[in-house]
Amino acid sequence: MGSGMRIGARFIAVGVVLAALAVEVFAASDVRSVRLWRAPDNTRLVFDLSGPVQHSVFTLTAPNRIVIDVSGAKLVTGFDNLALTNTPITGVRSAQRTPEDLRVVIDLSAQVTPKSFVLAPNQQYGHRLVVDLFDQESGAAPSLPVTQVASAPPLPVTPTQTPSKWTPLPSGKRDIVIAIDAGHGGEDPGALSPVKGLFEKHVTLAIAKELLRQVNAEKGYRGELVRTGDYFIPLRKRTDIARKKGADLFVSIHADAAPRAAAFGASVYALSDRGATSETARWLADSENQSDLIGGAGNVSLDDKDRMLAGVLLDLSMTASLSSSLNVGNKVLNNMGRITPLHKRRVEQAGFMVLKSPDMPSILVETGFISNPNEGRKLASVGHQQALARSIVTGVRQFFQQNPPPGSYVAWQRDNGKIAQGPREHVVSSGESLALIALRYQVSLGALRSANSLRSDVIKVGQTLQIPSTALAAQP
Repeated sequence: MGSGMRIGARFIAVGVVLAALAVEVFAASDVRSVRLWRAPDNTRLVFDLSGPVQHSVFTLTAPNRIVIDVSGAKLVTGFDNLALTNTPITGVRSAQRTPEDLRVVIDLSAQVTPKSFVLAPNQQYGHRLVVDLFDQESGAAPSLPVTQVASAPPLPVTPTQTPSKWTPLPSGKRDIVIAIDAGHGGEDPGALSPVKGLFEKHVTLAIAKELLRQVNAEKGYRGELVRTGDYFIPLRKRTDIARKKGADLFVSIHADAAPRAAAFGASVYALSDRGATSETARWLADSENQSDLIGGAGNVSLDDKDRMLAGVLLDLSMTASLSSSLNVGNKVLNNMGRITPLHKRRVEQAGFMVLKSPDMPSILVETGFISNPNEGRKLASVGHQQALARSIVTGVRQFFQQNPPPGSYVAWQRDNGKIAQGPREHVVSSGESLALIALRYQVSLGALRSANSLRSDVIKVGQTLQIPSTALAAQP
């Protein structure tokens, strides 16, 4: 009898422990705060939570509403401080249906398409429920013309044969368009600095806006911001935005961190077709690419090509784009080295997703390491931001004066002797031959050999070749 009572007591004790664990596991999470960002085509709401939750979202009409049911949650904050101006949201209200079931209702002025997901904790935030409200297509801006690849002959996109992203004006003096991408934004703060309140997303946007101002001050150039405010854009969509704006060049601005706080200096990156050129490049690419998943290889139209031809076209286009990226990257890096220390004295290569566009030269400018306290404070200063932007603009201008897109104002200047014809350069990338480079710049193979004192057609990856002028190109 005594033994049985002891066994029963043990079962009761175990039951009490399990019950306590169950209460802890299924205890309601607190909704501690709500944040909102407005992007050009969507509105993002982020619910900061004390723990994981389950949720469902559905829409109602007459009037338009979004209903969010959150299981295992209770609201401990309000919605009064949300900035609803310029959003389709007219109001946010809530009700605690049960002690552990929360309903949030979003009143709308127009129909939207909702998308929701949860995010695990990171170095800055805890558990989060994210609700994106995408504007309806009827309110979207009309689509802009896109670049098409000619079916014959299959020539790559090159500095001297870049397809015009916009229909050239009758005068043939269109602007060269520079897409300026400020890294991160919104829910993605980017790298954090030991300097209090300093986030990469704010530094990159400030530098991007200064770069935009300086580009627009150059006659024959027009800057276009990919991200205009503090909101998140998926990596793949960034190049899509640039392409729709008719960009001739994509420049992504970053201010990253490194495992060592002592790391310092600016760098420029181009896409790697084989792998990172250094451990730093590999580490930075892995860090940046966590923001999104790769969504494709660009806008080259391959739908009507057989598999083998499609592969050849894509490879040629990517090779030409990479060559131009390395070229402009070298010029930008050289000019940056005049105003700030360099982390690497050559253009690094790594698999950054925002650089994977076969129809548009693309570079990623690492303006410095925000994880270094001294460099972080420099990056936050207006004077240093202006100097960085000036060095980037100078490098971009040097590149396009040597390689102006057809139909552009800069090409007209060159053709009419308004620009001193300096030597053109080409940085050899993987898969290129001397014959292919000669074809790309429409010069003879002999002239190309002579300009570079070559005794054979053997060239090396990374080698810089001088491209002869058209007068010399006529030589056999």
